[in-house]
Amino acid sequence: MKPIVAIVGRPNVGKSTLFNRLLGHRRAIVDDLPGVTRDRNYATITRFDKPFILIDTGGFEPVTEDRLLQQMREQSSLAMEEADVIIFMMDARSGLTPADIEVATMLRRVKKPIFYVVNKVDGEKLENESAEFYSLGIERLHTISAEHNRGVIDLMEDLLDVFPEADAGIPDDEITRIAVVGRPNVGKSSLVNRLLGFERMVANPTAGTTRDSVDTLFTCNKKNYLLIDTAGIRRKGKTTEKLEKYSVVDSLRSIERADVVLVVLDAEEGVTEQDERIAGYVHEAGRGCVFVVNKWDTLEKDNSTLGVYVDKVRTGFKYLAYAPIVFVSAKTGQRISKIMTTVDEVMGQYIHRVTTSDLNRVFSEATDAHHAPLAHGRRVKFYFATQVATRPPSFVIFTNQPDSIHFSYERYLVNRFREAFGFDGVPIRLIFRGREKNGAARHPLAKRERH
Repeated sequence: MKPIVAIVGRPNVGKSTLFNRLLGHRRAIVDDLPGVTRDRNYATITRFDKPFILIDTGGFEPVTEDRLLQQMREQSSLAMEEADVIIFMMDARSGLTPADIEVATMLRRVKKPIFYVVNKVDGEKLENESAEFYSLGIERLHTISAEHNRGVIDLMEDLLDVFPEADAGIPDDEITRIAVVGRPNVGKSSLVNRLLGFERMVANPTAGTTRDSVDTLFTCNKKNYLLIDTAGIRRKGKTTEKLEKYSVVDSLRSIERADVVLVVLDAEEGVTEQDERIAGYVHEAGRGCVFVVNKWDTLEKDNSTLGVYVDKVRTGFKYLAYAPIVFVSAKTGQRISKIMTTVDEVMGQYIHRVTTSDLNRVFSEATDAHHAPLAHGRRVKFYFATQVATRPPSFVIFTNQPDSIHFSYERYLVNRFREAFGFDGVPIRLIFRGREKNGAARHPLAKRERH
C-alpha cells in the first residue's frame, strides 16, 4: 500500500492550495471563503520519488455547535486515523489561535509522524513572526507559502524521508471508476455512504453540501472500485456563485474520468429538464450509464407504479434507452446491493471486445437485410468493420461514402450490434471511413460487391 498523508487544520489556512500544489494541477476547489472543502478529498501523488496518497480535509474546528462544521470535524478525525503521516497546517497571517493550540494538543496523543506547517509565509516579516508557533512545544516548524511554492520542496524532502517503500498498488485496468452525478440534494452523498458502509461523505439536507469531487477506493466482492462523489449540477442560470461554477466544471470532469456513471434521480420529483441535461453529458462522454432512482421508499405504490416510472425515464432519456434503471433508497438501504451488480454488468459490456469474424458476420447480415439509402444518387457500399477500442465499444466501418451515412441507418447498425453482442447497457460508437486511395487489398472478410 502507498503511504497516506492527511492535511488537517482550521478552515481557510490553505490546505487545498497545498493539496493542489503537491498534486501538480488544480483538483481541490480553492477560494478565500472558509469551509470550501467539506469532505475528505483523495489523490494519488506520483510526481516525487515515492508515490503516496494525499488527503485534503475540511476545516477542523475543535469546538462548534454548527452541524456542518461538526461533520467536517468528524471527516478530519477519520482522515487522521486513516493516515500514516499528518500535516498540521496553520496560518501565519492569523497567528497562533486557541483552535490551533487545541488541535496540537490532540495531535500529541497521535503516535504518527506529524509535520507542523505554517502557511502564507510570503516574506521575512512573517517568517520572523512565525516563531510564536514554537510555543506549541514542537521541535521543527516548516514555514511555507503553498500559493507561491515557497518552502514546499523542503517540506516534501522531509516528508519523503519518513515514508516506507511503497508497493506498486492496484493496476489502473483492475479498477472500475464510478462517478455519482445528479442535481443538488437528490441523495448522492447518502448513496455513497450507503455503498461504502460508513459515513464517507458529509450528508446534509442543505443543497450543495458537496463541492469537490471526492474519490474513494474500495473493494467489493474481491473487485476494486473508485467511487467519485460529485457536486450537484444546477442549471447554468442558477450557478451564480463562483464556487458553484467551479463545482459544476469539476463534476463534468469527473464524468470524463469514470467508466460507469450513476445518474441519481429523485423519485419524488420525477425526471426534470436538468436531469436530462446531466444525462446528456454522460451520453456525450461515451460512458456507461446506470439510472439510480433514489428515495423510492417515499412513494405510495400500486401494481402499476414501477412500470409507469420506467416509462417516464425511458421517455425522458430516449437517447439512453440502453441504460439500466435501479430503484433504491439510500436512507433505508433498499436494493442498494443491486447497484454494484448492475455496475459490474455494464462494465463487462464496456470493456468487451468482439472477434473480427463475428463482427463482420453480423455486419454482413445487417447490411444484406436492410440496405443503406442512396446518397447523392449513388449506392452506398460497405466493405468491412473492425473494433478499434473499448470503453466504450467503438467500431470503424469502411465504406465508399463515409460522409453520407444517414443517422437513421447508423442507429439501425448500432441496434443490430447491441442485439448480437449483448451491448444493451453501454453506448456504441461507429466511425465511418473511406477505403485507402492507394488501392490497398480488401479485408479478407469484406463482402464481395454484387452486380
